[in-house]
Amino acid sequence: MTHPSQSTVPTSTYRLQLHAGFTADDGADLVPYLARLGVGHIFCSPVLQAAPGSVHGYDVVDHTRISEEIGGEAALRRLADAAHAHGMGLIVDVVPNHMAIPTPIWHNRALWSVLKEGPASPYADWFDLDASAELSVLVPVLGRPIGAVLADGEITVGTAEIPQPDGTVLQEQVVQYYDNVLPVAAGTEHLGLADLLDRQWYRLAYWKVSDEELNYRRFFDVNTLAAVRVELPEVFEATHATLLRLQSEGIIDGYRIDHPDGLADPRGYLRDLDRATGGAWTVVEKILEGEEQLPGDFPCAGTTGYDALWRVGGLFHEPHGALGLTHLWQRRTGDQRPFEEVAEESTELIVTTSLWAEIERLTALIHRICQEDIRLRDTTRRNIQRVVVALLSSMDRYRAYIVPGESAPGSERAVIEQAAARARHALGEDEDVVATLEIVVALVCGDEIGSAGRTASSDRAEVIVRFAQTCGPVHAKALEDTAFYRFTRFAAVNEVGSDPDRIGVEPDAVHDHAATMLRTRPDAMTTLSTHDTKRSEDVRARLAVLTELPLEWALTVQALDQATAEHRGDRVDGAMELLLWQTLAGCWDLPGSGAERITVERLDGYLEKAMREAKVHTTWTEQDGDYENQVLELGRAALASDEVDAILTDWTRRTLPSQRSAILGQKLIQLTMPGVPDVYQGNETIDLSLVDPDNRRPVDHALHQQRLERMIDGAGPDGIGDEKLWLTHRALTLRRERPELFRGREASYRPLPTTTGHAFAFGRAHGDGPLEAVTVATRLAHALSQRGGWGDAWIALPEGRWRDALSGVEHEGGQLLLSQLLGDWPVALLVRSGEQPATTGTADDEQDDPERTA
Repeated sequence: MTHPSQSTVPTSTYRLQLHAGFTADDGADLVPYLARLGVGHIFCSPVLQAAPGSVHGYDVVDHTRISEEIGGEAALRRLADAAHAHGMGLIVDVVPNHMAIPTPIWHNRALWSVLKEGPASPYADWFDLDASAELSVLVPVLGRPIGAVLADGEITVGTAEIPQPDGTVLQEQVVQYYDNVLPVAAGTEHLGLADLLDRQWYRLAYWKVSDEELNYRRFFDVNTLAAVRVELPEVFEATHATLLRLQSEGIIDGYRIDHPDGLADPRGYLRDLDRATGGAWTVVEKILEGEEQLPGDFPCAGTTGYDALWRVGGLFHEPHGALGLTHLWQRRTGDQRPFEEVAEESTELIVTTSLWAEIERLTALIHRICQEDIRLRDTTRRNIQRVVVALLSSMDRYRAYIVPGESAPGSERAVIEQAAARARHALGEDEDVVATLEIVVALVCGDEIGSAGRTASSDRAEVIVRFAQTCGPVHAKALEDTAFYRFTRFAAVNEVGSDPDRIGVEPDAVHDHAATMLRTRPDAMTTLSTHDTKRSEDVRARLAVLTELPLEWALTVQALDQATAEHRGDRVDGAMELLLWQTLAGCWDLPGSGAERITVERLDGYLEKAMREAKVHTTWTEQDGDYENQVLELGRAALASDEVDAILTDWTRRTLPSQRSAILGQKLIQLTMPGVPDVYQGNETIDLSLVDPDNRRPVDHALHQQRLERMIDGAGPDGIGDEKLWLTHRALTLRRERPELFRGREASYRPLPTTTGHAFAFGRAHGDGPLEAVTVATRLAHALSQRGGWGDAWIALPEGRWRDALSGVEHEGGQLLLSQLLGDWPVALLVRSGEQPATTGTADDEQDDPERTA
């Protein structure tokens, strides 16, 4: 069997996290199961050589090699061969924005060369820094100020064996500080230690200096990830050569691009990639805020699917429940503020602490422009800084897309102008500040301001790029990594790409989104769980019932509080306590799921991360041990309490039908709506994981395979874990066997009428032809049961005979009672009789025995 062509759009993808504990060969062993499951393409985490010990691969150190930890190029080829032999393709994750600053640094040969040779290095232009002067690159790794470190003799000069690109080892003189090893510039070896350090192309510094004086662009606020200037053709070619070679040899079939918003010109990068790959299927990790759309001139299939995640999940939230959850939040925390104010507070914290170096660099650049232009010279640095902070803080999305030398598109200019209007409100009416805001906005948009004819200067071009590159870190760190951990009213919407203020999505809004996808990006990815989500799709789905039962949840929280009162220290705050109870409710025993209850170790790790990300009482850099211990003690006491066990077990029992409906409903919708559905490893069945690293735990694929084979052989699903696995198998197999119903603009999507808002239904067809597949899902199941069930509610099915691919039951078209259709399952996947998805191992094998699928 030949492998898919470069332009093939996957019918679906399955995400695998590759690392030393799960190599490419392990992935190859898994291929028969994934093919049996119905997967179209395997989607791998980054495969290039990462820093020592990396468990995720986003800290690349060498673009010329496939990671040795995952088995090297030979193992990746074996994985691709196995996938292609089963009619599947291979998608790889690409990290164009940054490289790791590993320990020791020599693992990153390009960066080692820059630190050793400065502007003479062949890699001098690779990184977003100025390597033209001594002490030009800050290396903030010292545990104390350098004077104290030197006085205590903690820095030494000696020799070390440094691996070379050709595989040999060279003895080099180095500077060493514990595990940190740095090169010595030629001609400085004979100097005394202090003088030697003063003559390097880098500045060895106290780690706290980085917040204010870091002089290289990084990934968000992670000092150990240095930005790469992939906009330069030679850098693009060098950093992509290995992947492009493997694609040309038929190993790689498509790409997922990590964090393109960090690049100088995302559109230009995607154009370069599109030309280099010959139009291979490519999706980008772009978070769209609200109704934001990916620019139409971005040459890619679309995003990785966070825009689908919040809409599909929101279908199972009752918007009226927000009021009760707000009352609970306010009573427990004493905080009456809306989320908007919490977000503003978080943004102010981020721009004045961890991202202050970026603010300083942008301020200095704009101030230099003003000082060099007599018409702008009276613009003060202080006002520039105030305006820069206000404008960045007022952006409502990750960035606007404006390119130096090109007129700013009206839609992108509007993003900046709307942010400026919000900033002006925050800044007040001081004339000088308002005038400065107008100058900064003009510079950011590439407009002529000041003396005529200066729009083409390199500094002005840099303002456009650097402002855009700073927006994303401010937005992400302030919202997702701070405010989301502070405003814990309803954790299910504190998610990447989501909005804590947005509880509940109307069915028509989801239908509209599906129609828009078909019209604009029909082959974009959809997702419910990724390696970056704050909690898995099933945890979020289990929490959806809180919106249906806010009063009952409030009483449950009260009971939990009373059950653990003696373990609740006086410093445990209401926000963290509410997050704890929601976390436990989402990760407690789920009957029939096969998922284990959260352990002490996992809960400790999650709470520690949540507390430090919130940055209210403790942070990653300045811990408050007393506060942290009190919160951890409360969590441990809850896990050990029989009374807590009884309370949460009872809560699960009473809400299980609604939890089941949300879990299965959102999955079926995601798998059959427009787009290419991705299944994150292990999420074909119940996965109760939290934010990384919890969601990178080992997956028992062998057990899942056994369960799937048992069901294919005729056994019915045994519990909700099996139900989700069976649903995923049937939906993915249908997509693989009938791609024309789901792929490209020729696949149509049509909402189906029902007589109740508790059913969400749509059909798929090829072009203008008749519907061939229909998805039906129950939403807000608790409220439905309170109303007495489906009653005489019906769905209007097209005429003909339909078979439920999940239950095997057949139905006649027309007005079909929902009580008849959804009697056993809360969802249905209907396929016209005679068009059933095969239960096969490869795309070529289409035989199916109806008796085995009943």
